[in-house]
Amino acid sequence: MHPTNNRIADLVPEVRTWRRWLHQNPELQFDLPKTSRYIADQLGTMEIDEIHENIAQTGIVAIIKGTGDGPTIALRADMDALPMDEFSTDEHASQTPGAMHACGHDGHSAMLLGAAKYLAETRNFSGTVVLIFQPAEEGGTGAKAMMDTGLFERFGIDEGYGMHNMPNLPVGQFGLRSGPVLAATDFFYVEIEGVGGHASRPHKCNDPLVAANAIYNGFQSIITRNVDPIRNGLISITAMQSGEANNVIPQTATLKGTVRNLHEDTRDTIERRMGEIVEGVASTYGVQAKLTYDRLCPVTVNHDEQFNYAALAAERIVGTDNVDREQPTRLGGEDFSYMLQEKPGAIIFVGNGSTAGLHHPEYDFNDEALPYGIAFWTNIIEDRLPVSK
Repeated sequence: MHPTNNRIADLVPEVRTWRRWLHQNPELQFDLPKTSRYIADQLGTMEIDEIHENIAQTGIVAIIKGTGDGPTIALRADMDALPMDEFSTDEHASQTPGAMHACGHDGHSAMLLGAAKYLAETRNFSGTVVLIFQPAEEGGTGAKAMMDTGLFERFGIDEGYGMHNMPNLPVGQFGLRSGPVLAATDFFYVEIEGVGGHASRPHKCNDPLVAANAIYNGFQSIITRNVDPIRNGLISITAMQSGEANNVIPQTATLKGTVRNLHEDTRDTIERRMGEIVEGVASTYGVQAKLTYDRLCPVTVNHDEQFNYAALAAERIVGTDNVDREQPTRLGGEDFSYMLQEKPGAIIFVGNGSTAGLHHPEYDFNDEALPYGIAFWTNIIEDRLPVSK
């Protein structure tokens, strides 16, 4: 089955241009002045009914009204990049040192712009479409910031859909599942202060490295000894830093990392046990230690009814054999979860083909996926908001 109609196929060269401009000009978190201006400018060339800027600093909402009354459906794309250097010789590679689109948000935004142009031209639906261009997905605070402005109440949103590209899922295929899709995502930081001194006199010191090592090992036992084995959880300690000199026992040490899980009670257990371990180790080794635990975003849960709508919309593009309705649950995080807590909806994965993985310095969004993403957005709207006969 061909992925798109002729009009969507005609849009692809322009959407590719938008995507590559965004890729060349990555920006981080909420600080998206060029990105949000560029997206708003493209929307301004279309027959959009309303464009609202500066929501949660740099977020954008565009409104397209159909030919009759009906529900209001939101389509959401993220806009921000990652703080890392790109390893690429492509002409459209990042021109900003220390920033790159390594998660495909350039593609997500470009596909939603393409859908905006198509829907504004055709208006083959009844009801209202709300297009959400969100900042700061990386770090998990952008969706919540937009929701905290009263986003869904302000625009009367009844349900919402998200999309994310998936490397190693072939182009022309989609994947999704009902229920938990992606994990709750938390960051943690441990600060330890001991008593430093000369390396030849450790008995006069309270070595923070010894405490840091005990905390590291203690954290590793939480998943295997405190969490129900059938309820997934993960603790990754990604940095341990202390000292510089060969002959100095340092004064301080720090650890940081991330926690992922699929159940709120597991999340509670992990946070509680981490706090108890830090407190116990500090007492044992005579140091001061502080745990900071930041809950970034909850579990991403697809609602059963909207999951089915999304699967049917994808199947209408590529056929049932190319839509996997039983994608495995992953421990990556996605702050679209905040929107799914507010109203029913679903997130779907679009195949990015054989590319480097997400957050890899050689990753690039696959432009061959553009028409499939645009077609999904337009299908879900036309399926869910049919024109009144």
